[in-house]
Amino acid sequence: MAIQETSLEEIREALRPKGRLLGLDLGTKTIGLALSDVERRLASPLDTIKRVKFSTDAEALLKRVSDFDIQALVFGLPLNMDGTEGPRAQATRAFMRNLRKLTPLPFAFWDERLSTAAVTRELIAQDASRAKRAEVVDRMAAAYILQGALDRLARLP
Repeated sequence: MAIQETSLEEIREALRPKGRLLGLDLGTKTIGLALSDVERRLASPLDTIKRVKFSTDAEALLKRVSDFDIQALVFGLPLNMDGTEGPRAQATRAFMRNLRKLTPLPFAFWDERLSTAAVTRELIAQDASRAKRAEVVDRMAAAYILQGALDRLARLP
């Protein structure tokens, strides 16, 4: 069964005037999280959830949704370089399909190609150690993804 994602345009129409969005970089070992400000202009790295199993991951994620009064979710969709969907994109869609049963929040997917690479390059340019990069890359990639979606929301007519 396919799930119906919400377009950014539809999300914008459904949002209260002020409220936060949560960006997610769903990996096999961790879920990077980023939070927007209430005016939805700036994304900031928030946290990283260590993946255990879906129910535990979803519980941790929904706690942050509640704690920060999240209005919508923006999932990074890991497309192949040619734009097709591979196993990682399918796993992201499956995660959202299962999460959809637990929350009515609208969500959108955002093309995350090269987000981790861009963040890693920036961290290397800042001379961050390998250990420091490993510690922050997932939540910074989530912020990179969310910022792209926020920028697009700001340009919508």
